[in-house]
Amino acid sequence: MITLDGSYGEGGGQMLRSALALSMWTGQAFTMHHIRANRGKKGLLRQHLTAVKAAQQICDAQVTGAELNSQDLVFIPNSIKHGNYTFEIGTAGSATLVLQTILPALIKAQGKSTVSISGGTHNQSAPPADFLQYAFLPLLAKMGVKAELTIRKHGFYPAGGGEIIVEIQPCPQLQPLHLTQRGNNKSSYAESWLASLPAHIAERELATVREKMGWSEEQTHIRSVRALGHGNVLLLFVEDEHVTNVFSGFGEFGVSAEKIATNTCKEAQLLMKSEATVDEYLADQLLLPIALAGAGSFSTTHVSSHCQSNMAVIQQFLSVNFQHHQQASGSIYVNISHQ
Repeated sequence: MITLDGSYGEGGGQMLRSALALSMWTGQAFTMHHIRANRGKKGLLRQHLTAVKAAQQICDAQVTGAELNSQDLVFIPNSIKHGNYTFEIGTAGSATLVLQTILPALIKAQGKSTVSISGGTHNQSAPPADFLQYAFLPLLAKMGVKAELTIRKHGFYPAGGGEIIVEIQPCPQLQPLHLTQRGNNKSSYAESWLASLPAHIAERELATVREKMGWSEEQTHIRSVRALGHGNVLLLFVEDEHVTNVFSGFGEFGVSAEKIATNTCKEAQLLMKSEATVDEYLADQLLLPIALAGAGSFSTTHVSSHCQSNMAVIQQFLSVNFQHHQQASGSIYVNISHQ
């Protein structure tokens, strides 16, 4: 049994999610201690517990320690089962992070699966559903994965109440992914989504985007949506020839719309002014599927401690090498290969 220290590195929930995904994929059992030890609220929160129980259901695992606030978990997987699944977080906890946990296993299953996950679709501590829909899943498609995500209901923090539906086809063999360049820009645009909030918030965000990015009125759009509570997310889409990057900023009490937009634009500009193919958040998401494929490469703006902790967990389950170095352009080249 593999033993993992959840306090290693940044010590967050990503280590647990990756361990669950890898355990289901490889059939190797693991135990993790000190789960989320470096977070203010230690142990399993509701979204982490939902991820554990979802993984347990999908592979009929034996599990010890699956309860709120638990800092220790034993997970012994069995065979992966395809099918129709419904998982409810019960809070605004991230539906996308639960999906991140179970997606690799369902890719490996013997038949098609349909998954409904209810909770938060848009909160600032996780990738929004649009990020998976437009940035992550299209890159998985290049690796042979057929998975389609639909946002059925938006769910903002703190009310939640959102729902995503994902249809996943089995993929017998993941193909390596090498992202050597972004290619020519095909389109760039911004959307400000509002739920039960005044329109001037979106108007001010998008005016700031036009100023900072030099985009036109035609490239900025206000979207209104019904949700359980109020919420706001600003999304910047940079669609290039070989990859789409999605940048997000979330409305917060006490933070001006201009500040939200300025910070989001800075993230987009950091990538666009570099030769990197993906931003640091998409880089983090790509590590696991590329490692499962056995080979791949990309360049990014920054390799975070979050990313490095993820690498360490992956290497406990798979015989892969992670190499990264700074290029002359300033971007970080990351290569993943079999040992």
